[in-house]
Amino acid sequence: MVPDIEQAMQDFQRAAGAEWSDPVSDRLGEWDYRIVFTAGGPPFIELIEGPPGSPWNASGGARFDHIGFWTSDVRHGSQRLEEASMPVDFSGCPYGRPFAYHQMDSIGARIELVDVTRQASFLNRWHPGGKPMPVIDETPRS
Repeated sequence: MVPDIEQAMQDFQRAAGAEWSDPVSDRLGEWDYRIVFTAGGPPFIELIEGPPGSPWNASGGARFDHIGFWTSDVRHGSQRLEEASMPVDFSGCPYGRPFAYHQMDSIGARIELVDVTRQASFLNRWHPGGKPMPVIDETPRS
């Protein structure tokens, strides 16, 4: 999470040679935000600039916020994480976006689960022609 997406992109480029796609503006609920991913394929670095009070609030300064994973079923994945003492911090599901952030205190950050149904559109936007990425299988085990 960053208060200035262009500055963060520039700093990452100077520090590590990161190349970036173009930032995109979007809205979720009452929050307008900007998002960008590194170009060139996984692993992706994601920067989000969001307003105070949003799930991406960086008004207190930039911070490492989360690690994202694809899941075969965000609802079952969220339930699994909650049962493992990793509570939901924010869910996009009520807003029609199949993702959820869970607090993982042992790393001081959140884990993001994103439903695999969004992977094709993600790849089309951020990594055209890219191969599918690994997915956590949330199939119930008997």
